[in-house]
Amino acid sequence: MPTHHTLNPSPSTVHWGYWDAALEPVLRIQSGDTVTVNSISGGLSRMPDDKNFVRPEHMDVAKNLKPELGQHMLTGPIWVDGAEPGDTLEVRIKDIKLADSWGHNFIRALGGALPEDFPYTKCIIIPIDQDAATAELPWGKHLKCNPFFGNFGVAPPSAYGRISSKEPREHGGNLDNKELTAGSTVYFPIWNEGALFSAGDGHGAQGDGEVCLTALETGLTGTFEFVLRKDLNLKFPRAETDTHLISMGLNPDLDDAATQALREMISWVTETSDLTAEDAYRLCSLAGDLRVTQIVDGNKGIHCVLEKALF
Repeated sequence: MPTHHTLNPSPSTVHWGYWDAALEPVLRIQSGDTVTVNSISGGLSRMPDDKNFVRPEHMDVAKNLKPELGQHMLTGPIWVDGAEPGDTLEVRIKDIKLADSWGHNFIRALGGALPEDFPYTKCIIIPIDQDAATAELPWGKHLKCNPFFGNFGVAPPSAYGRISSKEPREHGGNLDNKELTAGSTVYFPIWNEGALFSAGDGHGAQGDGEVCLTALETGLTGTFEFVLRKDLNLKFPRAETDTHLISMGLNPDLDDAATQALREMISWVTETSDLTAEDAYRLCSLAGDLRVTQIVDGNKGIHCVLEKALF
């Protein structure tokens, strides 16, 4: 029978700022199990002045670990029994809840889409009403939250060694795709035995582009169901909802990211329908939406969204 697990952040279960296939798993599960993953976001300088608002486990990690290469606090990794390179990990996002009553937004000198216009570093704290799922903006307006994990996936190919959590790649990582909310399913190609799944970088809300470098960065509680797929051999992450397919492209050049996302969608449509590649290409032009995922993570992102009912 499938088992439900809970994984909480601690100095022994968080890797801060990096992905690495050599990390030891902190939890072992079977295909079909669900895991509730609790995440945290931000070091001591990105917390409220009143630390009573900060969860004790968050303080514990912030005081006892140091970031390496990047800034994202990732809970994991989780080992999936039987997972081998060439398989696919199907991750069904069952639920995402706001875990904190505050979040932060951070502008950093030399970062973001307009570094020449904002050549300084500044962090602000944004109050969150968890019951209403809204955030109070500094100018008094309220923003509806739409929480999702910005940085999650499986371990990258072992040949990469330890890599920054900043750049999204073929293992997933810092995708920053706001479509990947509760109810969606994400498919990650597996590069290592056990898959080694981690999640973090909770976002309470984000606009397409994430232009100032960060979203509403906050802690989340996410429940994931993991299904090991031996029948899928993917080379790149893809996702779907009940109604739409979502393909993704990543590249330092936004045009090349768009090309990749489009080719991924055409391949997916032809794999799962009787449409030819030409038909799928025409359908993407008639009804597919190319959206800017983010433009601030080194590898920029474009995702293509296409309604399933059209093919």
